[in-house]
Amino acid sequence: MTLPTLSVIIITKNEQAHIQACLESVAFADEIIVVDSGSTDRTVEIAAAFGAKVSITTDWPGFGPQKNRALDLATSEWVLSIDADERVTPELADSIRQELTQPRATAYRIARLSEFAGRWIRHSGWWPDRVLRLFRRDLGRFTTVKVHERVNVSGSVLTLQGHFLHYPYASLEVFINKINQYSSSAAQQAFERGKRTSVIGPFGHSFWTFLRHYVLRRGFLDGWQGLFLAGMAATGSFYRYVKLYSLIRRKK
Repeated sequence: MTLPTLSVIIITKNEQAHIQACLESVAFADEIIVVDSGSTDRTVEIAAAFGAKVSITTDWPGFGPQKNRALDLATSEWVLSIDADERVTPELADSIRQELTQPRATAYRIARLSEFAGRWIRHSGWWPDRVLRLFRRDLGRFTTVKVHERVNVSGSVLTLQGHFLHYPYASLEVFINKINQYSSSAAQQAFERGKRTSVIGPFGHSFWTFLRHYVLRRGFLDGWQGLFLAGMAATGSFYRYVKLYSLIRRKK
């Protein structure tokens, strides 16, 4: 009996610090596709040397469309989408291999355990953070939104044993830059959907975001890191609604 094949897809830009470990964690796959959007570091060189099939794009259409580009290059029956700052644990790798010998669904969610400032975050809304990442290539497609893309699939969805390890922020500077980038994209997306806010909206949304992360999602159990994460989440919410309000004012 021929076992189903697996393609791993990764989109990158300046992921030199992460890409080698990420690739090593998915070395069990039949093929690895890397779509890079103009890295200026050694990301492409490292991926090519590892044996990944590398494609370079000159534009940035957004996370969903870029992942669909990678998906279009995959040739296997099954696809695992992983970010460069994630790792497949040995337990998860075994779970994937075992499941694909006799699949029970057309797609699978996988938990992520994320690290921040030297601590694995198990509260604050960060755990188990299940994301749909493993799916039949012919039955899944990424949404085309600018941020917070997801996979739309036809068929049943189950949750796999095991989890990704996630290293989202190499430094506070990276964290702040991502907040700025994501808040701009999210504000533009909200504006295009017709969402509106008032001049006091950013303050109310940021306060509620802090309360939700630190109290309702028990971020206080994550030590000082939980306090910082709640504050950064509130900051991101504040930026998003300030930028949305600015877009609304400019239109007027």
